[in-house]
Amino acid sequence: MKDTVLLHCGFSCHSEPYHSSYRNGVDSYLFRLQTEGSSTAYYYDEKQHLQAGDLLLLKPGDIYTLEVTAAEGNPRLSSSDYYLFCEGEWIDSWWRRSKRPAVSRIDFDDKLLGLWRSLILEKRRGPDEQNVELAAYMLRSLCLYLDRSVTETQLMDRTAFIALRLKRYIEEHATASAPLRIEEAARHAGLSVSRAVHLFKQCYNQTMVQYANEVRLNTALERMKYSNMKLEQVAETSGFASYSYFHRVFRSRFGVSPAKYRSSERL
Repeated sequence: MKDTVLLHCGFSCHSEPYHSSYRNGVDSYLFRLQTEGSSTAYYYDEKQHLQAGDLLLLKPGDIYTLEVTAAEGNPRLSSSDYYLFCEGEWIDSWWRRSKRPAVSRIDFDDKLLGLWRSLILEKRRGPDEQNVELAAYMLRSLCLYLDRSVTETQLMDRTAFIALRLKRYIEEHATASAPLRIEEAARHAGLSVSRAVHLFKQCYNQTMVQYANEVRLNTALERMKYSNMKLEQVAETSGFASYSYFHRVFRSRFGVSPAKYRSSERL
């Protein structure tokens, strides 16, 4: 698909000072998402301090310099980012759909990063193994996903933004095999446990545990409806610690046992 071309993409992790410069302008579109640590970008000599969550979007011809150095007073240097270069008529059209500042702040999650990682892995394949059409569709999906992330973040104040980070973390980890820990969710959002618990309840009118169980129940309903898994397997793969806990939460929510609910659905 020549109208959507992924030229290059990758993941960078810097523990030593780094410098790159495009004084004559970038040759294609450049996307860069800071995921850890910090860096400094100069966009037409305008200094931008980038932190985790800052998305840099540049069009062909934009003058840009990137520097990664240790923060003042902190000798330890750490900076990580995802990046890609792309071009094509579809990308041109997508770019013109809205005004795009050089730097936007977004709430990135595992789904967005997973899509970016998939692009990286596809690009690493040999010329005979690469699926250009698949890469093009994934790149389009990433562009649209970035749009949604930017829009959601722009509509929020800082409190809502942090609460959304908690919510996204719960959505990503509620059904994992490892137990969801409130302490880890709070750390992900940069909060103490007590502040995270209070903020989530304030913004969503339910506790983090209640929301996690809501995510698990929705997953369980899909598996009960579209698979032949035993109910014990449904409970386990939906993130519930035990079948008895799943049974109790399910009955409280729907008024019947999981077995009775499944039987009624199949009538």
